[in-house]
Amino acid sequence: MEREKKVSFRQMWDEVQLTKKNVFWISVAVIIITMIVGFNWGGWVTGGTAQRMAEATAQDAVVQRLAPICVAQFNQDLGKIQKLRELKEAKAYQKDDYVKEQGWATMPGEDKPDNKVADACAKLLVSINQ
Repeated sequence: MEREKKVSFRQMWDEVQLTKKNVFWISVAVIIITMIVGFNWGGWVTGGTAQRMAEATAQDAVVQRLAPICVAQFNQDLGKIQKLRELKEAKAYQKDDYVKEQGWATMPGEDKPDNKVADACAKLLVSINQ
């Protein structure tokens, strides 16, 4: 009875004969795995996604800068105390429309109010304690 000699991992590795075909497919698999990991968990984005993210960030920054102008226009309104009370009593989905109707969200030099500025302005005005 002959005992089978146990083959070590190192011995098996030394006996592996990689062909050009095997190296090619292993390389393709490594590239695909790297891309999957990078895009899913590594934070990679395509150029188009990066562009959309940059535009959204820029638009949000503009809104944050214009909302205080809207509040300043509210402060110039002679009936601001009553209008603030009405704004606070309005339903959540009506608040930005109320700000637009009052003209506070229409920036100097513009013809019509901006929806996002009106929404940000309404949030700022509601937080005022008067």
